[in-house]
Amino acid sequence: MDIDLPEVVAEVRAAFDRYEKALITNDVAVLDDTFRVDPRTIRYGVTEILYGHHEIAAFRAARSPVGLVRSTSKTVITTFGRDFAVANTLFHRATMPGKVGRQSQTWVRFPDGWHVVAAHVSVIDEASVWKPA
Repeated sequence: MDIDLPEVVAEVRAAFDRYEKALITNDVAVLDDTFRVDPRTIRYGVTEILYGHHEIAAFRAARSPVGLVRSTSKTVITTFGRDFAVANTLFHRATMPGKVGRQSQTWVRFPDGWHVVAAHVSVIDEASVWKPA
């Protein structure tokens, strides 16, 4: 299996960046398009547990657009073959001082493009982050 083929990493990075832009601008159409339309698509959020695209879309439609701006760091995208990838990143918001967010996404290429099939978002105290010596 080929891991991290440059052209595949670039495709997933573009999809990831499109999602990030949509997230901070509250572009609900792009956010909905990013997640696979399937009842098995899952998103565990900071305050929500969502099963199926319909629950994810309902959450996006009801969410407040206030305070969504964030920056990301330590983004790692790993591809396996040409059709499967994982993306992990840390995120930081001015509205969350002393906290660091963590986001992981599982991406799969379908005939209509790359889509997230599983995602997990959590927030922890920055002071509690273990760092190697």
